[in-house]
Formats: sequence, structure tokens, C-alpha cells
Amino acid sequence: MKTILELTDSDYDSVMAHLLPQNSNREQAAFLFATSERTAFETKFRVIETRQLEPRDFAVQQVYYIEIHDETRAGLIKRAHDLDASLIEIHSHLGPWPAEFSASDRHGLCETVPNMFWRLNKRPYLALVVTERDFDALVWIDDPLIPRRLDALEAGKRTMMSTNRSLGSWT
Repeated sequence: MKTILELTDSDYDSVMAHLLPQNSNREQAAFLFATSERTAFETKFRVIETRQLEPRDFAVQQVYYIEIHDETRAGLIKRAHDLDASLIEIHSHLGPWPAEFSASDRHGLCETVPNMFWRLNKRPYLALVVTERDFDALVWIDDPLIPRRLDALEAGKRTMMSTNRSLGSWT
């Protein structure tokens, strides 16, 4: 089954400008809220709202590590409930390396995804990490312990593919 994330050109450009600002020395984060449509062949997530995190939303915001405040997380979960939407987390990695979730990202996702599945009535959860040159993504559709790949990110007429570097090493 294919998985596709779809958002408008303007939402994509705005989120990427936020995540990868010029001369940034800290990771940045944003959350997307999306509806999903499933067929026998694909699951398509359509972004209906975005939330770009600000410095006050973080408990820790460093060059290679971020952690959001519990109050921020609670607000994101409430908004997802209000919209009857899936939650998509996106954060940036600085440096010249290809996009891939770090060991601390993976540890955090192992804790976060099951909790989000429970809190959001088993709605799918997506996570992306972006760099200046590409992105990696993981999607949990039916099981909070087993991620799948994101087959495509569609922003307007642009179609982009994930590096899929993290899925092969997921444990």
C-alpha cells in the first residue's frame, strides 16, 4: 500500500522556511494536521492546518536536540482531536548529512507513537526529518510499533521522495 502526504505549495514553502532558516544554529520543529483517505491501494494524508513551533514551545532547543513542553504537546493533541486529524511531526537536522532520524529521535518515537495512537483514537502518525537537501519519513498506519515508508510528499505539482534511510535500520 502506498502512503502519500499532500500539502499546498504555500504550506510546504512556509513550513520549510521555518524549519531551515538562514544561518540557523538550532533544530526547528513544526506539526501538521491531516485528514486521511484509505483505499485498498493507498493512504493519502491531506494537510488541513500547520503549526510552526516557537522558542517558547520547547523545553530544550539545541543544535542537535529538541524537546517540546508537555503543555505544547497537550495543545497539539487537543487540536488534532478538534480537527479529527492525524498529527505529523517534522523537525530539522543541521549539517551536510543526508536526512535520517538520529538515535535520540528513534528513542523518542518509540515512546511517542504508541502514546499518540492511544490519545488520538488509533489515527495514523507521521514523522519527518528534513535537511537542506532532502528528508526522511516514517509512517505508522495500523500499528504504533511498526513504521512504514512514506512513498511521496506532494506539494502542489512537486513530488518528492524520502531518503528511507531510517526504515531499514528501525528496531
